[in-house]
Amino acid sequence: MPLLAYLAHRRDCKAKQAARKKTIASLPSEYHTPITDYQASLLNTPLPLLIPSIRSQEVHPLDVLVAYGKRAIQAHAETNCLTEIMIAEEDKRLGKDSDVSGTVRQGGRRPLEGVPVSLKDTVSVKGYESCIGYSGWLGIHKPHDAPMVKLLRDAGAIPFVKTNVPTTLLSFESSNDVFGRTTNPHNKAYSPGGSTGGEAALIAFGGSRIGVGTDVAGSVRIPAHYSGIYTIRCSNGRFPRSGNVTSMAGQEGVMAVYSPMARSLPDLVYFLRSVVEMKPWTYDQACVPIPWRMHEVEAEYSRRPIRWAVLRDDGVVRPTPPCERALAEATEALKRRGDDVFEVSPEQLPTHPKDILRLSAHLLNSDGGKTFLSHFRSFFETNDPGAFQLACHFALPRWLKWMYVKWVRYVKRDQVWADLVDGWSEKTVQQQWKLVAEREMHRNAWFEWAKENDIDFIITPPSALPAVPHKGMASAVAACGYTFMFNLLDLPSSVIPVTIVSPNLDASPVQPWKPSNNRVARGLYTHYDPQAMAGLPVGVQIVAPRRLEEERVLWATGRLEEALGRGEWDSWGCGEIGKINPAGNGLTGGRGWEWGIPVEGIDGELEGSESKDSF
Repeated sequence: MPLLAYLAHRRDCKAKQAARKKTIASLPSEYHTPITDYQASLLNTPLPLLIPSIRSQEVHPLDVLVAYGKRAIQAHAETNCLTEIMIAEEDKRLGKDSDVSGTVRQGGRRPLEGVPVSLKDTVSVKGYESCIGYSGWLGIHKPHDAPMVKLLRDAGAIPFVKTNVPTTLLSFESSNDVFGRTTNPHNKAYSPGGSTGGEAALIAFGGSRIGVGTDVAGSVRIPAHYSGIYTIRCSNGRFPRSGNVTSMAGQEGVMAVYSPMARSLPDLVYFLRSVVEMKPWTYDQACVPIPWRMHEVEAEYSRRPIRWAVLRDDGVVRPTPPCERALAEATEALKRRGDDVFEVSPEQLPTHPKDILRLSAHLLNSDGGKTFLSHFRSFFETNDPGAFQLACHFALPRWLKWMYVKWVRYVKRDQVWADLVDGWSEKTVQQQWKLVAEREMHRNAWFEWAKENDIDFIITPPSALPAVPHKGMASAVAACGYTFMFNLLDLPSSVIPVTIVSPNLDASPVQPWKPSNNRVARGLYTHYDPQAMAGLPVGVQIVAPRRLEEERVLWATGRLEEALGRGEWDSWGCGEIGKINPAGNGLTGGRGWEWGIPVEGIDGELEGSESKDSF
């Protein structure tokens, strides 16, 4: 009976939350004391500087775990970002006389030696659950580590927490009945992003320096934009992904990819480089054998000018003033740097972004939503408001959907929304094949366009809005085009924080702001309030026009960081791992530029940090 199933769902959700609370309370007492100045200095030290200290035995890995464990618990108390807490087990493994610590004492040279790493709840860790917000999946403990986790452990990393996601994984919010709602660390009224929102909230709060998420429509880039951290969406095959859980197993129309997230750019570069140099193709059959190629990228770009194509508006949703301003600041900085920066309109692109949005949405949901809905135990369970809208439209009879499309197209004269919902039904195999063929047409067209126009990088907003408020996806579910298009094209793309929302600058922008007039845009604009959003971070997105070019994207992100006056790009240790010069790699001596919540010791000082904290 549905009611009994719902009551069982409620019971299991409460039990899981109580178990999580008990796990946190039962941690060793040192995890419940204030952060010391020494621990703050560890938390404020990026990987290129921290890891050599661990290798040289100046810093013990257990001290690092305790520092990050404390801060993660604080982050959870503020944002509700954690799902599985693995700290106690890792604490035991890192005991002073353990074999793990002995590796360091014996001169271990592993690339991520002693570094805690956080993981999205989708990642399979032996002995822990990965319910991703579905109560029906509680009690299922993973018998093995996923290949990614095996690689991270072999690299010396310490998986210590898992982080929250939205039910179905199809949202830019992160809320579910099992774990509750995760809030933005900069403003509790707003989402930290999704579906990797718990990860973004944790990293922005300083509870982790590096983490792993997934991205199928912007699920690492939107959280990075909302929360003010750094990320890169890798092309399919560059980062390990097998052996984990998802709400839509078997969906390959728009591939979900695992990708790194980080508190600063030096952390992001060092993390991805470390994973690639561990040869992930020897751990996961889904990875391609491509070595780290930053040296080649730097050599190429040292010989010629850099060409940036600027896409300010995707023709569906014009960005709100803070997002327009962030892109303007970034492009002006690149021009001052001497780069060739030119504008492209949606009509000048090889295929229009609205057509890519339509195709992406239909490919991703070609089963009519049946798979992600099948994991609910009861009709009464809470679904994400955006995913609920998708499911409701799927459930309508075809004749009613046909009439609705005609009404939208010819009465409301909203061609964008009409095109998007036209044919919004479960696809046959033949229809699916046609959609895949159309996807390949788009990919080929963009590849040739970039080659013919000598485009090195594309720079765009990650989103038209700084962040959605809680439950905002009910009207903003379709406003994902700026990131979704590059999932369909499978192009590597990064997000870098640039500025913050300013009521003085963004309530009355210098340039007249005329909003787009279609249902996708109106659903997003209803949440724009520069007064309420004051202080939220705003980023830009950098895209390489060819697949599997992650090094180029990171190089371009570093170039923008440098152009914005945040230090000099030095590729953060592009030489052999283990031979890093702590004083000479990266921005501002290797520390980079940080936009997260300040981490303070008991004396209130930011020990050991030259980072810039804007909040």
